[in-house]
Amino acid sequence: MKKIIALCLAGVMTASALAGCGSNNAASSGGASGNKAAANGSKKGVEISMLNSKGEIQSGLEDIASAYEAKTGVKIDVMACGAGESPYTKLTSMYNSGSAPTMSIVDPTDVMALAKSKATDLSGEKWTSECKDTAWKVDGKVYSFPLCIEGSGLIYNKEAIEKTLKTTFDPNSINSYDALKNLLEKLRAGGMQYPVVISKEDWSLGSHQLGMVYNTYDGTQAGSAKLINNLKAGTAKMETTKRFDQFTHTLDLLLAYNVNHADPLGAIYEQDPTYLVDEKAAIWFNGDWAWPNLKDAGAKTSDKYGFLPYVLSNDTSDFANTKMQASSSKQIMIDKQQASADQVQAAKDFLNWLVYDKEAQKMLTEKCALIPACKNNPNSATDPLSRDIQAKQKAGKTYNCAYIAPGDHWKVLGADMQKYIAHKETKAQLAAAIDKYWTSQK
Repeated sequence: MKKIIALCLAGVMTASALAGCGSNNAASSGGASGNKAAANGSKKGVEISMLNSKGEIQSGLEDIASAYEAKTGVKIDVMACGAGESPYTKLTSMYNSGSAPTMSIVDPTDVMALAKSKATDLSGEKWTSECKDTAWKVDGKVYSFPLCIEGSGLIYNKEAIEKTLKTTFDPNSINSYDALKNLLEKLRAGGMQYPVVISKEDWSLGSHQLGMVYNTYDGTQAGSAKLINNLKAGTAKMETTKRFDQFTHTLDLLLAYNVNHADPLGAIYEQDPTYLVDEKAAIWFNGDWAWPNLKDAGAKTSDKYGFLPYVLSNDTSDFANTKMQASSSKQIMIDKQQASADQVQAAKDFLNWLVYDKEAQKMLTEKCALIPACKNNPNSATDPLSRDIQAKQKAGKTYNCAYIAPGDHWKVLGADMQKYIAHKETKAQLAAAIDKYWTSQK
C-alpha cells in the first residue's frame, strides 16, 4: 500500500475488540435477531470463503463455520494466510488470480488500501449500531466488520515474579523506566538471570514494538498520522523524535535482560512462551493474541498473567507509562468484485449472525479467545490476557490508537529492527532506515 490515510480517531474509532462462533440448534441458540439475520436472504447450499490472517484462531473459526453451516446450510471455507505472509500481499495475489475470497480478515491498513476498489459498503448493516465505536470508516463509509480488540505491551507472569522476589507484586507499581529497571534488577538478584523474552519475528518487532513510537506520539490516531506525515515530508527525523529516543532506551533495557541474548535472531517463537510458563522468565513483549501460545506451553486460564505498560520515560504522568495500547485490529471485508450477489448476501448474514446470535457471541470468546468489539456481546473474555485488557478498558487505562502504515512497513523495517536487536545496526542506522522508508512513500 503506497498511500497513508490519516484518520482522526474521534468519530472514526474510539475503542477496540475481537469476535467468534455458532450453533446447531436454531431454537436454543438464542437470539431471535441472530436467527433472522442468518435466515434472511441466504440460500441453502451457497458456498463462501474467508481468508484468515489471524492464525491462532484458525481452529476456532473452523468450528464457527461448521456451526453456521449446520444451522443455515451455507458452507464457509476458512483459508489460512501463510505464517509470516502479509495479508495485503496474499489478498491482492488472490484478486489478481481471480480467486478472491468472499470475506477477508485483514488489518486496518489493508482496509484503508482496498476498501473503495474491492470491498462491499457495509454502512447500512444492522450490526453497525452495535459497533459504532470500533468500526473503521473510509470517507465516512463502513467497509469492514471489527472482529476484535487487541492490545500489546509487556506480558508478565505474576506468580513467577512473586516466587523470585519472595514478596507480593503490584503491576501498577511499574509506571516508569526506573521502576521497570528496578524490577528487572531485583529479578536477576533473586536468581532469574534473564527475566525478559524478546521474540525475533519481523511482525512483532517492525509492527508492534516499533509501532509504539507512532502510537504514543500523543495516544491518538491523528497524532500518529501527524508524525508519519512529517516523516514522509522530511520535516521530522526519527533520531531527533523524542518517542524514538525513549523507545530505544527501553528496548535496550529489555535486551540487556533478554533470555535470547546469546543469539537474538535464533529465538524460536514456539519456545518463547515456555520461558514464562516454566518461570525461567517473567516478561514477554507481545499481545493478547499470544494466549494460545502460552496455553499450548502449559498456561492455565486461572494463572495470573497480565500486561505492564511499555514504559517510555520516568514521567509517571505520561499516559504511555500508565496505560496500554488497545484497539480494534482485525477487520472483515466482503468482496464486491468477484463474489456473486448470493455470496455477498450470505457473507452479510454471517456477520449479523456473529453479532446477534447468543451462541455465536459465546463462541467468539470461548472458541476464538477474542475480546468482542460489539457492545451487545455480554460475554467476558476467557483468558487472563484478554481479561486484563477488558479490565483496563473499564478502568480507563488503555489508549486507542492504531497507526496506519503501508502493508510492507512491518516487513521492511522489521528487518532493520532484527539487525538492531542483534547489535548489527546502531540506533542512528535504525533511525536513518526509518527515515528512508517514510520519505520513499508517495
